[in-house]
Amino acid sequence: MSGNFEGGCACGQVRYRLTSKPMFVHCCHCLDCQRQTGSAFVINGIIERERVVLLAGEPVAVALPTDSGRPHDVWRCPQCQTALWSDYGRRKVLVFLRVATLDEPHAIVPDVHIYTRSKVPWVRLPADVPAFAEYYDMRELWPAPSLERRQALRGSA
Repeated sequence: MSGNFEGGCACGQVRYRLTSKPMFVHCCHCLDCQRQTGSAFVINGIIERERVVLLAGEPVAVALPTDSGRPHDVWRCPQCQTALWSDYGRRKVLVFLRVATLDEPHAIVPDVHIYTRSKVPWVRLPADVPAFAEYYDMRELWPAPSLERRQALRGSA
């Protein structure tokens, strides 16, 4: 992925542009993600909130319950309710962008599969992408430039 990528909700009321590629991309198979999306998994691009520029509309936060009990706000179009991104823990500086809301969602592929302990049995994972029953050590998987971007956010969260 290079350049600016744009995306938005199903009805077109909310549009956004990424000013850089995400730091890292998760394919999450946890039960929360399955329940909240009505699907087998969700693909989230982890990116700084400031790098998601609104072009039209204003999404609204909807607080969702989680198995962990930590806050989880999903930012949705107020009209069609498409989930655009999540803020886990109400950090406000980091979002988990729903890759499927990009105009070209297949341009981004997962860097890792997480919470595969609850993966549906008919999903086959690619052998060349790391997969973990739960979570992983970021320092071992994330590229150095992404770790630097993440570190720069620590003082802002």
